[in-house]
Amino acid sequence: MSEDTIRLVTIGRIFRRRWRLLVIVTVVGALVGYGASLLFPPSYTTSTSVLLAGQWEERELLTQAEIAASSAVVDRAAATLGWTGVSGSELRDRVSAKATDGNIIKISGTADTPERAGRLSDQVAQQFVTFAARIAGDSTDAEAAARPEALRQKVVQTSRRITELADAADPGQTVEGVQARTELEKLRTALQEAMKKLDEADPTTNKANMVVMGPAARPAAEAPPTRMQLIVAGALLFFLLAVIGHLTTARMSRRLRTEPEIAAALGSALLGTVDVPGERPAHRPEGHGPRARIRWLLGVDIRWDLPTPQTSGDEASRQIRYRRVCARLRDQLPVPRRLLVVVPDGDEIARRAAGQLVAEAERDPSPSSSNRGYPMLRVVGVSVDRPMVPDRDNESGALVVLSAGSWTAEELAGIAEACADGGHEVLGIVVAGIVVAGTVRARPTRSAGHPPDNATPALAVRGHATGGSV
Repeated sequence: MSEDTIRLVTIGRIFRRRWRLLVIVTVVGALVGYGASLLFPPSYTTSTSVLLAGQWEERELLTQAEIAASSAVVDRAAATLGWTGVSGSELRDRVSAKATDGNIIKISGTADTPERAGRLSDQVAQQFVTFAARIAGDSTDAEAAARPEALRQKVVQTSRRITELADAADPGQTVEGVQARTELEKLRTALQEAMKKLDEADPTTNKANMVVMGPAARPAAEAPPTRMQLIVAGALLFFLLAVIGHLTTARMSRRLRTEPEIAAALGSALLGTVDVPGERPAHRPEGHGPRARIRWLLGVDIRWDLPTPQTSGDEASRQIRYRRVCARLRDQLPVPRRLLVVVPDGDEIARRAAGQLVAEAERDPSPSSSNRGYPMLRVVGVSVDRPMVPDRDNESGALVVLSAGSWTAEELAGIAEACADGGHEVLGIVVAGIVVAGTVRARPTRSAGHPPDNATPALAVRGHATGGSV
C-alpha cells in the first residue's frame, strides 16, 4: 500500500488525465438517476392546520398528533374520499401529523396530484376533529353528557334552599342568627366555586372545541426527491465514486516508485537515472483494435498516477546522463565486454532509454584508449508475467532498465530470478525518468550530430526461452 499523502495535486491530476472517464461516469450516473425517477412517480405534499382551544400540555398535544395520523382517522378519510385502488393502509403512509407551537396540529398529506393532496389533508383534518369530539363525549354517551347538567340543577336547588334557610333563621340581630347566615353564605360560595371548576374540567366544553384553520393550500412544486434532484444526485454520486476509486487504487498500489525500493527488489545497485524526451505519450499500450479505441475514448490508456513531467534540459545534458551510466558500466568491467540490457515488456520509457544507451555505447569516444571503452550492449525484452532471459553466451552480465512506478516487487524479483537462471549477474539498474521516473518534455531545440530517437526501437528484440537465440 502506498503511504503517499493524498493531496489536491493528486486530485487535480485525476481531473486532467481522467476527465473523459469522469465525464462518461457522470453521465451514466445522471441516466441512472433519471431511471430511478421513472420508478418513483411525482408526488405533491400540502398541510392543513387544526387549532385546539383551551390549555393543553405538551404530552397531550403529542397524543392528539398521534390520533390524527392513526388508522381510525385515516381509514374514515379513505372511506369518505372513495379513491379507486387506494386503501386506508396506503393512505397511512401518505399522512403525517405533528404538533407545533400555539396548540396547532399540522396534518400533511401526499398524493400524485396537487388537488388530491389538498383533498386528502382537508378530509383527514375533518375526520380528526370529528373523532376527537367523539372521544371527548360530544355524542357517544347521552347519559354521561346529561350528568353535568343534572348536577347544575342540584346546585341551583341547593342554593335556593340555602336562601330559604337564611330567611328562616333568627331575623333579629342576635349573634346566633348572624353566625348561621354567614355559614350559609360560605356554603353557597363553595358550591358555586366547585361548579365553576367542574365546568372548566369538563372536556365537552373545553378540549373538544377544535377548529380547522381553513382548507389546505394547493402545492405548486413536487415533493422531494424531484426528478432533477435524483438526476443530480446520481451524477454526483457516480462522480465521487470514480474519484474515490482512483484514489483507493493508487493507495493500494504495490508498484515501486523509489530507486532504493527498485534496487532492493532486483538485488543490485542503481547506476543512475536517465531522461527520455516526451515526444510520444508514455505508458500508452499499443494496439488499434476496438478495445484500444475504447480505452482511448475513456482515457485509461495512459497512466494517471505518474507525476507531471517537468521540462528537461537540452540534448547535451541528457546525453551526459547516458554517458555517465556507460562510464559506470565500464568501470565495473575489467575489459570491454558485452552486456545484456533487460527491458520489461510494455515499458515504453525503459525501451526508449535502452535504445539511447545502446546508441551512446556505440558512439564510444575512445574505444582503443586506456579507458578501455564502453561495453557493447544488446537489448532484450522480457515478459513480467513469465520472465525468460536467454542463456549466457559471451555476455558479462545484465543491465536492467525500467521506469519507476510501473512494476511491483514480485515482478522485479521474477526478472532477477530469470537473469540468474540464464547465468547473468545483474550488474546494475537504470531508472528512466526524472527523480522517480516519467517521460520528460523535450525542448524544441536539438544538438546537431545525434540520431533521432525514432531510430532506437530497432535495437530492441524479444528474448525467447532459455537457451534460445536472440
